[in-house]
Amino acid sequence: QVQLVESGGGLVQAGGSLRLSCTASGRTFTSYAIGWFRQAPGKERNFIAAINWTGSSTLYADSVKGRFTISRDNAKNTVYLQMNSLKPEDTAVYYCAAKTGYYYRDYRRYDSWGQGTQVTVSA
Repeated sequence: QVQLVESGGGLVQAGGSLRLSCTASGRTFTSYAIGWFRQAPGKERNFIAAINWTGSSTLYADSVKGRFTISRDNAKNTVYLQMNSLKPEDTAVYYCAAKTGYYYRDYRRYDSWGQGTQVTVSA
C-alpha cells in the first residue's frame, strides 16, 4: 500500500482560499487514482474530487464544482486540492485516499488513507 500525508489545512475566512497537499510514499505513486473526501462532525464522509493516475481525468462533487481544483505532480508524489471561494459549510476534516485503477465517488473503494487535515471556514 501507499502511505499518504495531508497538509495545508487551517482557518480561513469565507471567500478565502487554501491549497491542500497529499504526499505519498511507498508504492509507485503513478499506479494510483487519488480521491479527496471530507467529513464534518456527526456527518458521513463525502466525496469531493478525484483524479486518475495521469492527471488527465478529474471528477468533482457538485457542491465544489467551479470552486475546487484537483491536480497532481507525479514527480513530487503529490496531489493538490486548490480550494477557492470557501464557505462555512466547507468546514470539515479533509482526507485524501488512494486506490489502484480508476477512481470512484464511493469512499469504500479506496484502500489507503491519510490522517486528515482540518479546514475551518469562518463566516
